[in-house]
Amino acid sequence: MARFVEVHPRNPQPRAVAQLVAMLREDALLAYPTDSCYALGCRLDSHTGADRIRRIRHLDDRHHFTLVCSDFAQLGQFVHLDNVQFRAVKAATPNPYTFILPATKEVPRRFAHPRKKTVGVRIPDNAFVRALLSELGEPLLSSTLLLPGHAEPLTDGWTIKEELDHVVDAVVDAGECGTEPTTVVDWSQGYPEVVRVGAGDPSRFA
Repeated sequence: MARFVEVHPRNPQPRAVAQLVAMLREDALLAYPTDSCYALGCRLDSHTGADRIRRIRHLDDRHHFTLVCSDFAQLGQFVHLDNVQFRAVKAATPNPYTFILPATKEVPRRFAHPRKKTVGVRIPDNAFVRALLSELGEPLLSSTLLLPGHAEPLTDGWTIKEELDHVVDAVVDAGECGTEPTTVVDWSQGYPEVVRVGAGDPSRFA
């Protein structure tokens, strides 16, 4: 059964955050809230996490995973940005956007898009996620918690625990959570293309 962990939405308890990080370091898969909606997340070097996410969401190998980063400096370790991209992405973060960019060699090949060699990255505006990433010291490999057959992501912690009790290791509840996935902006061709309209204002990349 999954642990149900309640944390304060603005001042996450350090002990709870430390317990979740310890679980991540033991190869755990979390369902956690962000500034857009719930997501599934594990460590980048997790042995089982990516396959578990694929099974839960019925995804194939072409799925773009997202690296959820603590800040712009960390994001820059995992993707290549030219000057225009640098300014645009930096100005738009932290916020509910996911940016698809060419992956650096820091990204394991199995998580980059097999043909394009790209990866999604984002910096959420969420106090719990910032605290978790700060304690962990590395990005989370993540994917929106959108279950097969559902038109919208799940947004209630207890509902998620009931749905995923035996396939995730912990469900985090930090109060109100967003109800829309991120707006996805594909920069892989050198210019911004909005490929999914979500919680972030797409007009700045039109």
